[in-house]
Amino acid sequence: MTNPQRSSTLPEPSFAELFTPKLVTILREGYGLGDLRADAMAGLTVAIVAIPLSMAIAIASGVTPDRGLYTAIIGGFLISALGGSRFQIGGPAGAFIVLVAATVERHGVDGLVLATMMSGAMLLVGGFLRLGTYVKFIPYPVTVGFTAGIAVIIFASQIRDLLGLSFAGKEPGELLPKLAAIADALPSFTPPAVALALLTIGTIAGFKRLLPHWPGMLIAVGLAAAITGIFNLPVETIGSKFGGIPRSLPLPSLPVFSLDLAKAVLPDAIAFALLGAIESLLSAIVADGMTGRRHRSNCELVAQGAANIASALFGGICVTGTIARTATNVRAGARGPVAGMLHALFVLLFMLIAAPLASYIPLAALAGVLAVVAWNMAEKHAFGTLLRSSWGDAAVLLATFLLTIFRDLTEGILVGFGLGTLLFLNRMAQSTTVDNHVPYVPEDKADHYDGDRKRYDAALATDPDLLIYRISGAFFFGAASTVGAVLDRIADRPKTFILDFSAVPFLDSTAANTIEGVARKAQRNGVSLLLTGVPKHVRHVLWTHGVHPPLVHYKRSIDEALADLRNPGAAASPADS
Repeated sequence: MTNPQRSSTLPEPSFAELFTPKLVTILREGYGLGDLRADAMAGLTVAIVAIPLSMAIAIASGVTPDRGLYTAIIGGFLISALGGSRFQIGGPAGAFIVLVAATVERHGVDGLVLATMMSGAMLLVGGFLRLGTYVKFIPYPVTVGFTAGIAVIIFASQIRDLLGLSFAGKEPGELLPKLAAIADALPSFTPPAVALALLTIGTIAGFKRLLPHWPGMLIAVGLAAAITGIFNLPVETIGSKFGGIPRSLPLPSLPVFSLDLAKAVLPDAIAFALLGAIESLLSAIVADGMTGRRHRSNCELVAQGAANIASALFGGICVTGTIARTATNVRAGARGPVAGMLHALFVLLFMLIAAPLASYIPLAALAGVLAVVAWNMAEKHAFGTLLRSSWGDAAVLLATFLLTIFRDLTEGILVGFGLGTLLFLNRMAQSTTVDNHVPYVPEDKADHYDGDRKRYDAALATDPDLLIYRISGAFFFGAASTVGAVLDRIADRPKTFILDFSAVPFLDSTAANTIEGVARKAQRNGVSLLLTGVPKHVRHVLWTHGVHPPLVHYKRSIDEALADLRNPGAAASPADS
């Protein structure tokens, strides 16, 4: 059986294990023609979904539709080629709409491109510093509340195009002023725009229900564009508003740079990097759940960083892993990252061949696409479940959701994370207990529990100057005050005090300092303090804080401590070393 004093930690992964792209891994494993055929079909399927989405997200973000396509082509290719997930699909994401639109409004497109490049550099550094490991600690209520808040904002941003409204001035960015402006503009609604939006939403919903493997989004947008062109409907289109899209990629160029502009867009770059890391790693986790694979989180961050830098060089916007397109990739039968790379090439092929046709796409149809995206993003079932689960989870969820909608996305994440952390610490503190004379049961003597208990009870009964206590649970700063108060009250009562740590998986410096204070008080009162069953990593922290002989003595088990008490000459056993 295992010895509680021995460490069972796994070896630290090597640099190559952490940062080797999954593309390299699958090529080493062997990649055949059958794999390529499967990836080509999956890539084509995802490209059909990505083309209308990329243009719709770019328009909603306040930039021209071609920038969304550049992002899908350049960023999507690099995320798949360099990333740590086999199935991740990169491109512009709906979650970024509000952030990108606000950045464009404050600093223009030049500021957006610079912020995108700066966020890419931050993601690169974060990946090499292995910060991707810690993204998984973001509480679930925060991600649900944030995602639902983004869904509300996206839908609100599309009401204008859904109804074909004409505003007297510029559309407000904040939600409440936006809704007020929409209410004032309702008399200007355009019936053909409403009809096209409803047709798009209905077509997407119908294909999802009846023919789920068909590209419902592309068919819906194509149908709306055909109707608009044939009947010459009086609605805004990509051609009428943006002059269409180019038929080639631009040459790469460095963004406009000045120190003042860099300082001005720094908060936006940080927000891009934070949201990009969260969104991409959540997407990779979803893919892992669907396939049973495991992604490399830090390698994924490095790929996200490189993709954002490259996207900025080609005039694109923020790029990240996208949950819906990644899930589509998995369901389409992808075998590896080649599917994502081919998806980017298929989008490029669309630009080269079919760009003139994009001019007929009505903005109402793209708004309908984003309305469906917002509905799917809202996670309505998870939202309701969390509201019913506990008051703490509900508070974190609502705080994140409401702050995201009415204040700021970054503020919503940070406040939600802070509340979630406090809730976790409170729960951990409540789970840490101090039990009186609970017997220590060695793993290889579990069948003799009753005998051990009788022996310990007998020892306590025959020696009133002996106390045996056990600490159970993670012993950290949240529980240190409560545990310290209990131990402090008893540290001057017996002549011998045995404190068992065999059920303590973790101990921090605050808890170690608490034990050091208890030990000092015990020493002043002539009480001998014995620590038993202390795991190696816990003992290291205690030792560092001065909790070592002669202040205390360490014993491997309560049995050993009791045996040493019967034999005073064994007071300095090898366990103290």
